[in-house]
Amino acid sequence: MIEPVLKDRAFLDDVADANVMNDGFRLWWLGQSGFLIQFRGRHLLLDPYLSDSLTEKYAYTDLPHIRMTARVVEPAHLDFIDVVTSSHAHTDRLDPATLRPLLQANPELAIVVPESALEIAAQRLGVTPDRLLPVNECDTLTLAGFRLTAVASAHEQLDRDASGRCLYLGYVVQFGRWTIYHSGDTVLYDGLAEKLARYRIDVALLPINGRAPQRRVAGNLNGREAAWLAGAIGARTVIPCHYEMFTFNTASPDELLAACTELGQRADVLRCGQRWNSERLQA
Repeated sequence: MIEPVLKDRAFLDDVADANVMNDGFRLWWLGQSGFLIQFRGRHLLLDPYLSDSLTEKYAYTDLPHIRMTARVVEPAHLDFIDVVTSSHAHTDRLDPATLRPLLQANPELAIVVPESALEIAAQRLGVTPDRLLPVNECDTLTLAGFRLTAVASAHEQLDRDASGRCLYLGYVVQFGRWTIYHSGDTVLYDGLAEKLARYRIDVALLPINGRAPQRRVAGNLNGREAAWLAGAIGARTVIPCHYEMFTFNTASPDELLAACTELGQRADVLRCGQRWNSERLQA
């Protein structure tokens, strides 16, 4: 089992110690595609998966979800979160065992979900749909100082429901002078780089686990594709994710790092539970 750099009380203490009112921001990788963003006393969670629900669900099936990395923190202990987002309805992005205790710990929590997943999100969280904030492609919300714009993602395809609403989303997050892109699950598709290039993205948070039919799961960017996309959109750095969570669906960041070296693209590889500071972009 991989141990996070920081976990439980040590992680919470690090978040508290980093919470300074300056113009920079901090982020922590929480494993899978989950990130915590901190800026001027406000906190945003992107796609948190902080439970063993998938390991338990698939324990006695032919596709066991064997956890590789220990959990960073219990969601019930994150009692300072202002906003949480889900990129789509897969359980590692919309996990009731993560979101219910998170909501209980933060009664005023703003919960952003794809409009296409509104009913299932309400059911999983045990709330009425009007408690949630649904978005579709190009919709923008400003919450706790974070401006979030939904961008279509293609988890193999640009899938839409019968009403034309995107099943998979990413989010461009703007705050202060900073811009982050969190892709959710996506592969490359025509027009994606052009959509994103106009945002002048500082940090691109991109999956690298790629596509392998034998996994029987929808695919994502591989390391080389993630490096190319980061370069094509002008991201100042790329931070990889969606690896080292489940043994059947992981990858090494080495391919990303090699491709970034070839392309002259900066990359910052984090360990689970590790803090990254925006001051690193000045170095």
